[in-house]
Amino acid sequence: MSEGMFLSQLPTLGDFRSKRASSWDRTGGNRDWMDIPAGSTRTLLEESGAGCVRHFYWTYIKSAEAPRLATFRGLVLRAFWDGAEKPSIEVPLGDLFGVTNGMVRPIRSLAFVTNPGFRDDPHGSWGFNCYLPMPFASGARIEIENQSDLDLGIWYHIDYEIQDTPSDENVGRLHALWNRENPTQAVSKPEGEDEIKNLTGEDNYTILDVGGDGQFVGYFLTVVNHERGWWGEGDDMVFIDGETWPPSVHGTGTEEIFGGGACPGNEYSGPYTGFHCIENRAGYRWWGTTGAYRFYLTDPLRFRKSIRVCLEHGHGNDKANDYASVAFWYQRGVNENLPLLAPLSERQINFQ
Repeated sequence: MSEGMFLSQLPTLGDFRSKRASSWDRTGGNRDWMDIPAGSTRTLLEESGAGCVRHFYWTYIKSAEAPRLATFRGLVLRAFWDGAEKPSIEVPLGDLFGVTNGMVRPIRSLAFVTNPGFRDDPHGSWGFNCYLPMPFASGARIEIENQSDLDLGIWYHIDYEIQDTPSDENVGRLHALWNRENPTQAVSKPEGEDEIKNLTGEDNYTILDVGGDGQFVGYFLTVVNHERGWWGEGDDMVFIDGETWPPSVHGTGTEEIFGGGACPGNEYSGPYTGFHCIENRAGYRWWGTTGAYRFYLTDPLRFRKSIRVCLEHGHGNDKANDYASVAFWYQRGVNENLPLLAPLSERQINFQ
């Protein structure tokens, strides 16, 4: 749905009740945050019946004792739809909202927005917003677990609707999956050849590989590049419904996925695409951390049996770097076969 179509629906009176779950101080005071002690789990939202989450906001308490690993990869968000025992979303909280290797940057997309806080402090308390709809037919539970060894706290709002009747069966449930390969396995150039010819996609970095009937709607990508030069050139490939080579969707390079010109070295953020984090470590272009996103809000990728979304790490997979991603998709019903989230020891932030 285009932005114009969305705005045109605002005067139409919907058949729902508006609610908010938040961390407001139940005593009437101004202690409006939720404490999340180390090792604990807290429930942010619990509802029975049908409805849809429309907006999720959070911010955090700045503390010199709470390093980036604890806040952004130690806190894990889980969302359960329709009474499912397994979560449809189980992702480190920072990565879910586009925090790149622990480095926060402004995001100005239609799906996610990140805004600076006090005096634009790069290490201060930023405000994170998600606008992807999260429908449910028979209950929703959203919880957060602190897997770090530090006591943490967040402020949060979850704005949602309660509906008297469930949405129709064609309305999918939002799923999100975190993945990481550190390092990716570099493919060697064949002897006597001037480049690698990738005609299978088998060695690509995998962003999502699931079965189901749904629509892929986008992803955040984090790359920590260990070379002082351009790390991209990797094509994106999307294999739909078990198809073999060539895939239905085949790109021409990493910068094109995220809407940039050749080898972007400056940060930008737009409604659907962005290179929102480009570290250029020690003044070297492309060295260090890069964060990017692509949201298919007007052009979702439809699949009916399965989908594999993958990306070359360098041309023909010739780079060994740290790749991490969060994939977002809607599918009919709840996917009970998602892999478990990797432990915190495997989610370490890469400062090399």
